[in-house]
Amino acid sequence: MFRRSQVEIPVDLRARLEVARLDLLALFRALDRMHLAPEQIPQRLIRSYSNSTPIMWNAPRYAGCPGAVAGGWLPFRKTLPSQAQRTLSQLELTIRANLSPAEAYNMVPGRDSQSG
Repeated sequence: MFRRSQVEIPVDLRARLEVARLDLLALFRALDRMHLAPEQIPQRLIRSYSNSTPIMWNAPRYAGCPGAVAGGWLPFRKTLPSQAQRTLSQLELTIRANLSPAEAYNMVPGRDSQSG
């Protein structure tokens, strides 16, 4: 007998995850382009967020608001020097606006935006 799952998966889950992945990609590319000194980047926070599934698991909840998922990195952002925070926000928006939707699938082996 087939049992229906108690968890309802939103119809637009894939699109929302794509937005979340692109937001995070823009954040990391912006950080990379800022050429911050190692002591200006809280490595421990990057590792803890990067290795944490809650950010991506909760991503659909935030998707649709530009930068909202990446904004979930607020504790990380607050540790950056104030001038770096302003530069990061501006650079992140510029990068995000120029990302292709296909880039949501970077580093996802065997996946592309057309496959199911």
